[in-house]
Amino acid sequence: MALSKGKHIVAEIEGVRSTVIETGLNENRCLFLKELLQKNGYEVKMEQEKSKDGIQLETWIIGVTDLVFNPMIRVYEQKILRPDGRPVTPAFWNQWAVDPDLPYWMV
Repeated sequence: MALSKGKHIVAEIEGVRSTVIETGLNENRCLFLKELLQKNGYEVKMEQEKSKDGIQLETWIIGVTDLVFNPMIRVYEQKILRPDGRPVTPAFWNQWAVDPDLPYWMV
């Protein structure tokens, strides 16, 4: 997951230099992140990953065109908002099923 690594990676996605948010995603996870980031005003790029032989894989890569964007920093600074207007938590970002009233130190 992107929140477990603070490394900033830039790659070309759909022909545009983009900050990589996550790689190796299934399609549902990719669409979840795409909707979340677009609602926060980011231009999102996503495409299927390819193996070294050029064969398309079943996994996806997603990124944003903002080259200084870092998902770890944005989530922990509470700069990304959910559709209901509340800040995105690490549990929400990672799509973990946890009680929303549970204190962060118990997640």
